[in-house]
Amino acid sequence: MKKIINTNFFRIGEDQPCYIIAEIGSNHNGNYDMACELIEKAAACGVNAVKFQTFKAKDHYSKKTPKIGLYKEGIYELIEKLEIDRSWHTKLSALCTKLKIDFLDSPCDKEAIDIAVSVGMPIIKIASYDMVDGRLVSEIAKTGKGVMFSTGMSSTSEIETAVNICRSNGNDNIIVLQCTSLYPAPAHLTNLKTMNTIGNMFGVITGYSDHTLGDHIPCAAVAMGAKVIEKHYTLGRGLPGPDHNFAIEPEELKVMVSRMRDIESAIGDGIKNGPREEEMELYTKARRSIIAKTKINKGHIITGNDIVIKRPGLGIHPSQIELVIGKKAIKDIEEDEPITWDMI
Repeated sequence: MKKIINTNFFRIGEDQPCYIIAEIGSNHNGNYDMACELIEKAAACGVNAVKFQTFKAKDHYSKKTPKIGLYKEGIYELIEKLEIDRSWHTKLSALCTKLKIDFLDSPCDKEAIDIAVSVGMPIIKIASYDMVDGRLVSEIAKTGKGVMFSTGMSSTSEIETAVNICRSNGNDNIIVLQCTSLYPAPAHLTNLKTMNTIGNMFGVITGYSDHTLGDHIPCAAVAMGAKVIEKHYTLGRGLPGPDHNFAIEPEELKVMVSRMRDIESAIGDGIKNGPREEEMELYTKARRSIIAKTKINKGHIITGNDIVIKRPGLGIHPSQIELVIGKKAIKDIEEDEPITWDMI
C-alpha cells in the first residue's frame, strides 16, 4: 500500500509531486513585516509550504555551550536574538491559508508544539540536532500530525529509534529527510542515495533537506525520487544573521521550483511504446524507410540494388527490406520515391 500524508492543501507520497518547503527558519530577523514578505514571495514562487523555527534560548541551549566556529558570538546569545515572537503564528498561519500554502514549524518545546497544533499545522518538523530527544519526538508524535525529521549527523540506529518512538505513539505519518549539518554543505558529503536506504529500511516517505549553494543538488534529489525538498530561503544573502548567506533568494527559488516541476514531468511513466503524438510529423518525414535507388519499371522484380534505406519515413519500414526484395513492381516507381506496399 502506498503511503500518503495529507496536508492542508496537498498530498505527499509516492506518485505525488514533490512537496517543496521554503525554509524561512529565523531569516525573518525578528521583523513581522519581513516574515509576511517572505511568505508572500515564497507562495508566488510556487512552493507548497513555508517553515519557521520556534525556540527559546533558555530551553534550547545551555549557557555553558562552547563557542561554535561558524559564529562570531556565543551560541546562546545568538539564539536569544533569533527567537520568534510566538504571537505571530496565528496571523502567519492565516496568511498562508489565504495564499493556499502550508504553514510549518520546528517547535523546540511543549508550548511551541501546542501553538503548532492550535494553528492547524499539518506537519511538525524536528531538526537534526533535536531528533535524539526522545521526549520531544514523543510529544510531537502524540499530536497525530505528520512528523518530519532531518537526519544530519544521524546514524541509522538513531533514525530507527525516532521512527519507533513515533510508531509506539500510534503515529505512522513519518517523513525522513537526508541532510548534511554544514552551512553551506559541500556536494560531496550530500549522499543522496541515503534517501533510498532510509525508505527501504523504515518504510517511510523520504526527501532531502538542503544546505548546499545553488539548486542543482536539490534538483538532483527530485530526479532521484525525493518526495519532500526543504531549501533555506531569504530575501537577501547579504542580510545579517547566520542562515542568510547560504540561502536561496526569491527569484532563485522561483527558478528552482520551475526546474523541479520540469524534472518531474521529464521522469515520465517508464513506458516506451512508440512515437508520441507530438513526434508524428518527424516520425513520418525524418525517419528512414525503403526508397527507390533508381527508377523501377512496372513488372520489374526488385533486387537489393534497386532500393536504399534513407529518410523520409514515408515508405515501408526498413525492417521489412527482405520482404520487399523479390517482389514485382505493379506500377512505375520513380527514382528517390518512397516504396509503399501498394506499389509492389
